[in-house]
Amino acid sequence: MRDLHNNIAPKRVISPVSVADNTAQVGQIIDRQGFQALEYVILTGSLSDADATFTVLLEEGDASNLSDAAAVADADLLGTEALASFTFAADDKVFKLGYKGNKRYTRLTITPAGNASAALLAAVAIGDPLLAPTANPPA
Repeated sequence: MRDLHNNIAPKRVISPVSVADNTAQVGQIIDRQGFQALEYVILTGSLSDADATFTVLLEEGDASNLSDAAAVADADLLGTEALASFTFAADDKVFKLGYKGNKRYTRLTITPAGNASAALLAAVAIGDPLLAPTANPPA
């Protein structure tokens, strides 16, 4: 059966936001319990500052508040943080970054630099659950 709908669990990471400075956009902590894989999807809208850059960082840990947060090792990523990062030229694009590590909690952060105008961003995490079908709407 070709059914993605019942076999994914999307989670909000960064709600759609307009960022007009260099404030880091720290995503929600995602609990991976019950998931065998996790993919972060980053969406951009208009990025109006002509020299802004946006750096992506993925952290992991076992504490539910990520007080033990550490940057994810490259070996535990699918894709790279560099490929998920972007510049002002990436209006209306989608980027992805996968996690295959073994820590329970992860968190995505997007940090702007050189940004003084509105930049529209959002991110979601898509989990591959051990048990399906998943709830609709997602829990």
